[in-house]
Amino acid sequence: MERWEGRRSVVNADHSVRGDAAADTGAGAGPARVLLWLVVAVLAVRQVAVVLRQPPGERLLDLETWIGENGVLHMTGSLYDSGRFTGTPFAGLVLKPLTATAQQTLGVAWTFGSLLLVVALGLVAAKALPAPVGPRTALLAAPVAISLVMLSLPVRNALHLGQTSILPVLLVLLAWFVVRDHRAAGVLVGIAAAFQPVLVLFAALLWLTGRRQASVSAGATFALATAIAWAAAPKDSWTYWVHHLAGAGLGERPDSLANQSLHGALLRLGLEGPLEIALFLALSVAVVVLGLRRAVRYAEDGQLLLAVAVTGCVVVGVSPTAWQHQLLWVLLAVVGKVGKRASDRLVWPSVVVLAVTLPGTMLLPNIEALFPVRDNILLLAALGAACLAPFLPRTSPYWQHPVPTDYAKPVAARWRRVPLLPFWRRVFTRPNLLLELLLIRVVYDAYAQVRLAARAGRPLAEEHGRQIHAIEQWLHIDIEHWVNHTVVKIDWLREFFDYYYSTFHFIVPLTILGVLYVRRPADYRWVRSSIGFATLLALVGFWLYPLAPPRLMPGLGFIDTVHGVQDFAKPDYGTLTTVTNQYAAMPSLHFGWSLWCGVVIVMLAPKLWMKALGLLHPLFTIAAIVATANHWVLDAVGGALVVALGFGLTYVLSGPRKLVDEEREAAAEPAEPPPTAPAAAEAEPVPAGKQEAAHSG
Repeated sequence: MERWEGRRSVVNADHSVRGDAAADTGAGAGPARVLLWLVVAVLAVRQVAVVLRQPPGERLLDLETWIGENGVLHMTGSLYDSGRFTGTPFAGLVLKPLTATAQQTLGVAWTFGSLLLVVALGLVAAKALPAPVGPRTALLAAPVAISLVMLSLPVRNALHLGQTSILPVLLVLLAWFVVRDHRAAGVLVGIAAAFQPVLVLFAALLWLTGRRQASVSAGATFALATAIAWAAAPKDSWTYWVHHLAGAGLGERPDSLANQSLHGALLRLGLEGPLEIALFLALSVAVVVLGLRRAVRYAEDGQLLLAVAVTGCVVVGVSPTAWQHQLLWVLLAVVGKVGKRASDRLVWPSVVVLAVTLPGTMLLPNIEALFPVRDNILLLAALGAACLAPFLPRTSPYWQHPVPTDYAKPVAARWRRVPLLPFWRRVFTRPNLLLELLLIRVVYDAYAQVRLAARAGRPLAEEHGRQIHAIEQWLHIDIEHWVNHTVVKIDWLREFFDYYYSTFHFIVPLTILGVLYVRRPADYRWVRSSIGFATLLALVGFWLYPLAPPRLMPGLGFIDTVHGVQDFAKPDYGTLTTVTNQYAAMPSLHFGWSLWCGVVIVMLAPKLWMKALGLLHPLFTIAAIVATANHWVLDAVGGALVVALGFGLTYVLSGPRKLVDEEREAAAEPAEPPPTAPAAAEAEPVPAGKQEAAHSG
């Protein structure tokens, strides 16, 4: 008991030191802090607006179901007769007094109250970061934490539904990091468990970490709250605890995607009956044992917030039903440090933040083999945090000093202010594959969403089409109609161009990126940046200049060889599907990406025949986009322009592409590991550039 008290005192002292250091921080972090708090305010206003602008029947759905005019809590029968109330009987007793509140007033108060809970949760989490923490981090941690919590799927879902799931998380954090009295801390944990029974595992964590008085208090509070509910509503308590086995089966179907627990995943995999129950219980026991052991180890190491997050992730996995609004624990696991190299430090937090803030469909492509991962991505993140992620202990020499990133020597620039961004430096080492795949997937999905959102009316798109056609006639380059009809008459040529248009657009760029990632990582980075800039610039073109392609221009006689005959009598004929914008023709990324491929191959391919083969791809592509009537010739000119600008921006930011032999040899040499002891790490001075890289991780 005394040993644990000593550990708590050390942690509290660390927090005090961090506070003093933060006060001494220079003015450099001031503008960033103001900007971050402004982001928090904007997000809060947006969340309130999103909730309150919804029609009454589409907002605060669960709250309306419970305490609305005809809500469950107004009924004289059982809380669970309709199957719409999923909380504990104790939660029903707490919510029942709210039934007399005016609905409009309650909706506003509930939303603002939930946002205040989010702010409090972010402040507590920022205060609980494991020491040592730099003064800049201590200063910026609170607004960043609040922003991440507010953007997370669990909080957005809870605000939309009017759920109480934010409160138990905050109660647990207050018990661990704010309340000093052990009995009071246990009471908070017990009340949290009264709302969500599986949170009683935190009482076990209290016991295993030496806070036995708090553990007993938590168990007693949970038992007392449950007993009060039994005395006040014995029938409901029997229904919840016995008939539904602590709430299992209430609400949505347990095999729905909203249930991100082991039980839900097993049901989605097709298991059912006694076999599924036995497997679920066995896996739950394994997760509880392994997860709590890891949590105790992190608590003893001084990483109390990580210990709480790991235990919360165990709760997610072993709960019979873990609905999306109950999964905030996964986001808290972002505080764990994973990776010995500075370049790998961003992988774990990126995976966690993306999994908790974006739907699985944005993180993984629509491939059937990936459905089990995509449908259970939050559960997998929780299990990874609870059982698998190799979090570093604070005693590790890599905790403060990860293996620094090797940067190329700055190259001479033609303009005095190049490169414009001091942090945009050439890196020799290969980027982390998982982080790179996530980046490519998320950016592409965002590109697809923006491209889809950049819709325009048919009249404007057709007017722009007539403008482009007139310009081409004036320039005598309006060859689209002749090429289109010539190719249509030759079956094998039409089939070839249809296949080339539909397939090579993605295969060739991804192949080039894959080869460069494996064989030429230093070149991979600037090549990837250049195509990224070109794609972003193309989005601006789609938005500002919606353009109907030749195949969607009535009266000009073009034949759509890929999509088939269009019915121009229908107002929405140009839509074709709900997942693409048919008027995003200028600039042509089909040609732009193919030209990018040709330029990269010519610049980097070692053989002359490879360079010649690379030039064929943009030639075949421009022939395909014209022959299939999917683009005008000037669309290809626009595609070439954005690619040129993409290469230009990359040059302006990072200077000319110049890798001398000594730099290549330096890239091939393995980086030296840091000292094997913290004391040695302090004795070894680290160059300024490498210090910056290390702390950036």
